[in-house]
Amino acid sequence: MTNQPPADYDSPWKEALDRYFEAFMAFFFPAAHADINWDRGCEFLDTELQQVVRDAELGRRLADKLVRVWRSDGFESLVLVHVEVQSQVESEFAQRMYVYNYRLFDRYQLPVATLVVLADEQASWRPNRFEYELWGSRTGLQFPVVKLLDYEAQWEMLEQSSNPFAALVMAHLKTQATRRQPEERLQWKLRVAKSLYQRGYSRQDILELFRLINWMMALPEELERSFQEQVRVYEEENRMPFVAPFERIAREDGILERSREAVIENLETRFESVPTELSEVINQLKDAALLKRLHKRAITIGSIAEFQQVIEQALSEGGAGSA
Repeated sequence: MTNQPPADYDSPWKEALDRYFEAFMAFFFPAAHADINWDRGCEFLDTELQQVVRDAELGRRLADKLVRVWRSDGFESLVLVHVEVQSQVESEFAQRMYVYNYRLFDRYQLPVATLVVLADEQASWRPNRFEYELWGSRTGLQFPVVKLLDYEAQWEMLEQSSNPFAALVMAHLKTQATRRQPEERLQWKLRVAKSLYQRGYSRQDILELFRLINWMMALPEELERSFQEQVRVYEEENRMPFVAPFERIAREDGILERSREAVIENLETRFESVPTELSEVINQLKDAALLKRLHKRAITIGSIAEFQQVIEQALSEGGAGSA
């Protein structure tokens, strides 16, 4: 019971943002959500954001999002949503937000809204601005901040909300609170998982959120088996039509994992080594059809650089293959 696997916060949050961006805005930033014309859709610009991050020499941030949206008054604008999911406080966080903001504005010549969710465990850490002044010249950025720890006082709201991020916040907070308490984490994981059936979600949303929560709230193998069995009993007792999500999740994830490995192995066979950054991108892909195409291209492509261009083009065409 002591070998509790480490929790993964970044990946579930990133996938939740990809799938439920409008719900994210409604839950955390309702005023901004109301000012966006959702009927016109939104465009994810992850590849462009990665380039800005590289240019700024600030490293790779899994949970960053750059999205182009239309405001309700008809003006096009960019929205940069940064979700800080690390438990470690970052001393230069506000400065990094400032650098991102001005580089994006310089690149696109459009208003940029920097929106931040802090998911750390230090209640007093709430950076919301960066500024400096010299000889009467003042420069800076102020941005709205949401602190996940504040939702501990709104637990009843989290349990009753139909927004998928309510369930994710519950999972996140209880994962942090039970770091060395696997038995207690099991009980909270059961509670959060069962609540998915009671929020009016579609079958697909239940499966998706089940997978994200299962991913985040990692348990030792023995307790994970207990969790799965108790969920099955709950489904059967309540005559749920969503029986056995684990088998489907395991099957789909297994197929995708083997497809990713095949692409990387083909590249390694032809070019001896694959850049770490490229391997990370491939391992985030979820589109089986795209992975199949990449598998074929890896056999015939002329260079690693050409292969990287193929992936970047595929992701820029709607982001269908991104994690």
